[in-house]
Amino acid sequence: MPLLAASEPAAYSVVLPKGRSQFVLTCDHASRQIPQALGTLGLSQEALSTHVAWDIGAAGVAHRLSALLDAPLVLQGYSRLVIDCNRPPGVPSSIPALSEKTSIAGNLDLTPEAIAERQQEIFDPYHAAIGSILDARLREGKPTLLVAVHSFTPVYHDVARPWHTGLMYRHDRRLAQALLGLLRADSALCVGDNEPYAITDTTDYTLPFHGEGRGLAHVGIEIRQDLIGHEAGQVEWAERLARLLSRAAQLL
Repeated sequence: MPLLAASEPAAYSVVLPKGRSQFVLTCDHASRQIPQALGTLGLSQEALSTHVAWDIGAAGVAHRLSALLDAPLVLQGYSRLVIDCNRPPGVPSSIPALSEKTSIAGNLDLTPEAIAERQQEIFDPYHAAIGSILDARLREGKPTLLVAVHSFTPVYHDVARPWHTGLMYRHDRRLAQALLGLLRADSALCVGDNEPYAITDTTDYTLPFHGEGRGLAHVGIEIRQDLIGHEAGQVEWAERLARLLSRAAQLL
């Protein structure tokens, strides 16, 4: 029996697949949906509404940014607690047993078959969709800049985070450095440079695999969740990022 029933949402969704922008957007942690076959993974609905299960506000920003830029957007359809689509398969955080202070009972003692099922039905289709868009653009000779949209909790392990936003990058600094300078020109913003997160081989997959792997300029954008947990904040940040990303692209 497949993990996802025919009546359930697909593993991913694509917005504006033929968008004319040079940007392609991803949202790895867009949803808190759990497949029916997995119940609630042993969690309360309250827990599933928190940052433990998804990137609060990220999908709202990504949708609006896609519309403003006319950019293709690929969104993950299931919670990162089922399988994290921004983790290499096989690392402990790919299917976490513990997220911050929350134990995920439904992820304990999984068989190899159960792990493979989650990868094959959720992780693989999502990344195949991203790859299909990027490869088609490369074949057509379209300039492409890859942007991953994320959000982060204001407090993690009881430590407050001062940043309003942070950029993630590693070997390829082109887009990140251009955008970083533009964001920091606003004295009202506290902007993290590879903070609160930085790309590593065990904590990231989308940008290393699709961006670094294809030689595409790319950046991960993190926005603090209390700033975008409501529509007004999502509109504000989407408009800011659309404006600054367009300017950053001109600086490359």
